[in-house]
Amino acid sequence: MSVVERYLRPGTLQLGAPPPLSLYVHLPWCIRKCPYCDFNSHEWRGEGGTGRPPEDRYLDALRADLESALPSVWGRRVHSIFIGGGTPSLFSPEAIDRLLADIRARLPLEPFCEVTLEANPGTFERERFRAFRAAGVTRLSIGVQSFDDAKLKALGRVHDRAQALAAVEEAQQAFETFNLDLMYALPGQSLEECEADLRQALAFEPPHLSLYHLTLEPNTQFARRPPVLPDDDTAFEMLDRLIEGTAAAGLQRYEVSAYARAGHECAHNLNYWRFGDYLGIGAGAHGKLSFPHRVIRQVRWREPARYIEQALAGSPMSQDEEVPRHALPFEFMLNAMRLKEGFALADFTERTGLPVTVLRKGLDEAERLGLVERDWTRVRPTVRGLDFLSDLQALFLADPPAAKGG
Repeated sequence: MSVVERYLRPGTLQLGAPPPLSLYVHLPWCIRKCPYCDFNSHEWRGEGGTGRPPEDRYLDALRADLESALPSVWGRRVHSIFIGGGTPSLFSPEAIDRLLADIRARLPLEPFCEVTLEANPGTFERERFRAFRAAGVTRLSIGVQSFDDAKLKALGRVHDRAQALAAVEEAQQAFETFNLDLMYALPGQSLEECEADLRQALAFEPPHLSLYHLTLEPNTQFARRPPVLPDDDTAFEMLDRLIEGTAAAGLQRYEVSAYARAGHECAHNLNYWRFGDYLGIGAGAHGKLSFPHRVIRQVRWREPARYIEQALAGSPMSQDEEVPRHALPFEFMLNAMRLKEGFALADFTERTGLPVTVLRKGLDEAERLGLVERDWTRVRPTVRGLDFLSDLQALFLADPPAAKGG
């Protein structure tokens, strides 16, 4: 039985029409691993003094990976592409051009398909962003994190304030839509320093801004040697100031960490949060695909050299499994409750194959705690629900069914 035949066999779920499909492409290398980062990123130390990752061989692997996945998504159009990492802007514009050409030759894209590329100011060269735009990238996401040199040094970033300013200026000239990533509650950061970062970001009039609370993730340098961070009360006050400042600048909060001008929301991330489908290719990439009777999660081989070897041999996946029925409500709510708009109850049934009654207990408790508001058609997180998002999501965790005795 082929992989696709296994996906299409009968099952207990009855899903509606397939949701929108996105494509995620992972480029795993960075100049240096940041001490707070728990993504699948790997320092590139260069081969033969080139300072560049093995572009051609990796692109060959991505093409082979995509070709092996085509039967799983046959006939479906791609609504958005996100090239993430790592630091994708380490790759040359010529490599990104070839990558997008390989994708277009194998997958039908929706008209005006959003194509996002993550970029780091530490890889910035004049005219480089324009070259990415010419290659077909329509949206740039720049990992600024801070405009304060001391804070950038504390975060282990490879760029400084001057490079960040130059990169954002170039993005502003080359792209109609771009995103700035900022972090707050940084080591030693004061409320005034947080506000100064926001003022500098807003001075560029970005169409989209992502604001992330620095967290100490397991298996990172910061987890092993924790820096001194602002206390919770200060961090909440920082968030309040950030929300006020973005709103005053015309950026509306549409997701727990995302703020945008009307029409500039990130289509790719919206598809994640609405429990859409996404094919993930590249080292360590995750994917989620829906079929008539099941939802499938996929993971590619994590270590770049092994991924290249396995992808070129036609076996890019390290994991491929069905999401258990009891886990689907949590998987859905983990994403949907990030959105200020929440979700339509009909979409829950359409995308999980389950009746909305399975959410009743969690929704009743969430409403009692003031974490959601709802009517007969829609559920939305309250401001309190967004502030205590983890508590809200946890209400929908289900215990796995007990094993039957023999």
